[in-house]
Amino acid sequence: MPKREPSLKDWKELYQAATDFMKIKPWTWMSDSDLFGVQNPQNGGIGYCCVMGEIEEVFALAVYLGSEGLDTYLRTQSGEIDVYDPDILHIQRCLMASFEDRESLEKADLQTIKKLDLKFRGRSAWPLFRSYLPGYVPWFVTKEEAGFLTVALEQAIDVALRFRKDSDILDPPRRGLVLVRVPGSASGKAGWKDVWLEPAAPVKEDQPVVTVDEIRLRRIKKYITNRTGTWEIDFFYFPVPVQEGERPYFPRTGVIVDHSRGFVLHNWLAPPWTLSPEFLKGLLDFFEETGIAPKRILVNKPENLDMLKPITSALNIDLKMVDVLEGTNEFRTEMDVHFFGIPED
Repeated sequence: MPKREPSLKDWKELYQAATDFMKIKPWTWMSDSDLFGVQNPQNGGIGYCCVMGEIEEVFALAVYLGSEGLDTYLRTQSGEIDVYDPDILHIQRCLMASFEDRESLEKADLQTIKKLDLKFRGRSAWPLFRSYLPGYVPWFVTKEEAGFLTVALEQAIDVALRFRKDSDILDPPRRGLVLVRVPGSASGKAGWKDVWLEPAAPVKEDQPVVTVDEIRLRRIKKYITNRTGTWEIDFFYFPVPVQEGERPYFPRTGVIVDHSRGFVLHNWLAPPWTLSPEFLKGLLDFFEETGIAPKRILVNKPENLDMLKPITSALNIDLKMVDVLEGTNEFRTEMDVHFFGIPED
């Protein structure tokens, strides 16, 4: 079903809320570690909010959606997820109202501003609203997302102004609680109140059961005539999106790199939602077609370790977890140079 677009009235309310938020410049006294929640009046879901702009790089309100969005935020704050990880953009589940230079807006954004007869001037002054979902390109907000983002901005103003007077308002009465703004009615017109809530644990998506074709593995084991060296194997988001439907997505790419020489032996693409089956198939195809296998495979992600265990065990390949895959990182840098002309930082 196509997503509903915001009406002109929805846009007017959202831009007004963003303008009001921008006027108070809450990033001058709040940081992105000052977390609070806002409950969606329409469905009861909670968006966990933080104000960005303290270091004057990005000025925004980020609204992390549900426990899954919050989990990514907390892992980033703790350092478990490196803020410079090239995949960090692709794992966010949030709505964002940011303030950008005019050049950062798309044609559709500028058309909406023109229809509303709004005027913005200067750097970091143009409101931009985007929806982030794991694996997808940041995209225009839907009607429902625009409505919730409007509410979140309005409640963020309330929290920010009170926080400026008393920064203790976000200190929880006990560990694990978050201050959440909760509406008194579905419309929010009956007023809002502060409630201390413990976020639900993130629901981990069920990973596809990896079934190993034992007959095929026995056949591959016979085919392998050359078993030498160490390979790096990784699966990550391809830097260039693909559009097959309304919203473009970033495919995942699998890569096999000769660890000692830094030479790419094989790489292949698959949609992000078919991760395990497609990548294991690609790896088995490579074994079968070439008749070569390593003595050892290196990975740097726990999920890759778990995914490859059935194959490496059956083929008597040593599997090891390491912190850095140097050859793979070099390959990713080369891809960035190829597609964008500059290496990633």
